[in-house]
Amino acid sequence: MDYIFPLWREAITWVPLYIFLLVFVFINFGKKAWPWVAGLLVTVLLTDQISSHIIKPYVDRMRPCHDIYLADNIRLLLRYCSDSRSFTSSHATNHFGVTFFIYFTMKPYFKKWGYLFFAWAATISYGQVYIGVHYPLDVICGALLGSSIGYFIAAFFNKKIAISLFDQPSNTIASV
Repeated sequence: MDYIFPLWREAITWVPLYIFLLVFVFINFGKKAWPWVAGLLVTVLLTDQISSHIIKPYVDRMRPCHDIYLADNIRLLLRYCSDSRSFTSSHATNHFGVTFFIYFTMKPYFKKWGYLFFAWAATISYGQVYIGVHYPLDVICGALLGSSIGYFIAAFFNKKIAISLFDQPSNTIASV
């Protein structure tokens, strides 16, 4: 896993998934997909900003790879250790926020396959601890924060926007 997790956590690794999601919503919903894309972007914006620019500076917790008591005992699998703060994990916050938004807005279309997004977010979050850049509590709290944000944005989207956009799954919808 030492070779997998450093790549697994990189955004570039997931570009094919992001492209798949965009193609999926635009093929199935056409121009009506734009509000969903906007909701997804708002989710990412909020999760990232709240984690990185509000909570991290306020808590001001150093990363384990910078802790003088732990640094010699951590297997840092990256060539660097970021100088940014550790709590909460922005990777966990962002991925769980996106997962909850996707799952709760696209549940009728992804059906049981939607659960794979939770495994995706969980393994990326675990990877942050595995490679030595976060404490477990950073990831757990990031996952809870992201899940809450993603859920509330999905609930808002479903209540105010999705009814007019995604009326009912039709025969033309290509569900996974």
